[in-house]
Amino acid sequence: MTDAFLRRVLDFSLGSCCALMLTGLVALTVADVIGRYVLNAPLPGAFELTELMLGALVFSALPIATFSEEHVEIDMAFVISPAPVKTVMLWIRSFVSAVTLWVISWRLVVHGLRLAEDGAATNALSIPLAPFGWFAAVMAALSGTIALARQLTNKTQPRGSD
Repeated sequence: MTDAFLRRVLDFSLGSCCALMLTGLVALTVADVIGRYVLNAPLPGAFELTELMLGALVFSALPIATFSEEHVEIDMAFVISPAPVKTVMLWIRSFVSAVTLWVISWRLVVHGLRLAEDGAATNALSIPLAPFGWFAAVMAALSGTIALARQLTNKTQPRGSD
């Protein structure tokens, strides 16, 4: 599987998902604001939907950001380091990123299971919360896998070495 193919798959699937959620958030906010200030009738559950969609949006974008290496990094020591040290630093970065994302994924699965056991749902719309936790867990696990896979296949691009 080539980088270009994987990039197209991520952009089409998760990128489209992000675009739809962002469009939905804008439409929901416009409808709520018009309802609230013009018609004096706010949209019921708009706050809950906004929260859920924002969380899903963030975790949908996480694998794309990981694949593109768009995460925030501090590279002050990286730019002045010799090539062998940069290689070690890239391995450490990828390993720490992957492990951190996998731990986040594990904790989200545990939290999702707890939400499912409790039957947790939103107050106004009674939307179950567990699936959102599981979705976030899958996206975090996918991101961790991407972070490590890019390093293992030598696809990481060191910044500041131009």
